Amino acid sequence: MRFKGILSAAMLALSISAAHAEDPLKIGMITTLSGPAGYLGQDIRDGFQLAIDQNKGQLGGKPVELVVEDDSLKPGNAKQIADKMLSEQGIKIFTGMVFANVAFAAVPDILDGDAIYVSANTASATFAGKDCNPNYFVSSWQDDSQGESAGALAQSLGYKKAFLIAPNYQAGKETMVAFKRFYKGEVVGETYTGLDQTDFAAEMAQIRAAKPDVVYEFEPGGLGIAFMRQYQQAGLLKDIPMVVHPASLDQVIVQAVGDAAAGVKVTSHWNDDFDNPVNKTFVAAWHAKFGDRPITYYAAQGYDAALLIGTGLEKAGVEDLPAFRKALLTSAIPSVRGSFKFGPNQHPIQDWYALKAEKGADGKMVLKTDGKVLTAHGDSYAADCKMPKD
Repeated sequence: MRFKGILSAAMLALSISAAHAEDPLKIGMITTLSGPAGYLGQDIRDGFQLAIDQNKGQLGGKPVELVVEDDSLKPGNAKQIADKMLSEQGIKIFTGMVFANVAFAAVPDILDGDAIYVSANTASATFAGKDCNPNYFVSSWQDDSQGESAGALAQSLGYKKAFLIAPNYQAGKETMVAFKRFYKGEVVGETYTGLDQTDFAAEMAQIRAAKPDVVYEFEPGGLGIAFMRQYQQAGLLKDIPMVVHPASLDQVIVQAVGDAAAGVKVTSHWNDDFDNPVNKTFVAAWHAKFGDRPITYYAAQGYDAALLIGTGLEKAGVEDLPAFRKALLTSAIPSVRGSFKFGPNQHPIQDWYALKAEKGADGKMVLKTDGKVLTAHGDSYAADCKMPKD
């Protein structure tokens, strides 16, 4: 009887051990799901989850669970959520934050908690240069790349005078500097707007008075919809062309504003018409699940962030962070963008393209890829990064 009891206890222990072995790894996603910018976080979430679903609940051959919380675009909320996920749920991999001011509040705590953060959108200069961190990876872009690519396109199109407009927060300020890094013409005006602003009448008057050859605007999500419509209603679109990056004119915005986007020039690192196997798989899977819902670059970045994390999990678990980090840096990374690699600061080196807004076969406004703007473009902060070695 004693032997049977020991055997039963051993079998129970093995059963419990096997059950724990199958427990999914929790990945914490803190993102903006509500308010005018809510669709940005929703698309990141849905793109990331799509990659998990395609792999039958796994990434890198390991079962995972995406734990999602809405930061409501409030830095304090993000910080509280991150602390809870770290201390109460033991989460070691994070992603999802859309806005720089939100990331500033939460990312330092995540990194100090010896956890990995993979940015699927915002990537401020702060963590790209001297404060780079071995636990911080970016699957999207370094924020300045958006403004730099737009500046490069405006320069190549020969515009002599530019007016710049962006929200009054860190990424907005950085994009102004970034645009001027590649644009060599005269800046005849620049102004900052509120992150919750919906009436741009005063800015329209400023633009009209400055008489620029081109307007560069960075107004993400619902702000971009409002700005683009008012720009057309003010009669400016027919006289003063616009150059923007995809935060100001993504696939949702272009369909929402319709003819108000006609002729606007856009720069992007991704578009849904990219002809590579990973992107074709992603686009087909998205339409199979969501029908004709537009695919934004936020969704593509969420999908890519999941694929990136999967490359690490395939070779190492988060219990061995040095091995996990090495796997991320040395593996071939599948990407909807095609060519993708990390710079020394663990930010992307990638191509940037010119897109144009035009009507598709169904009469709806779409974005079409129209050429390349920058090749194998990194960022200007990588040289200042002295990444600690494991």
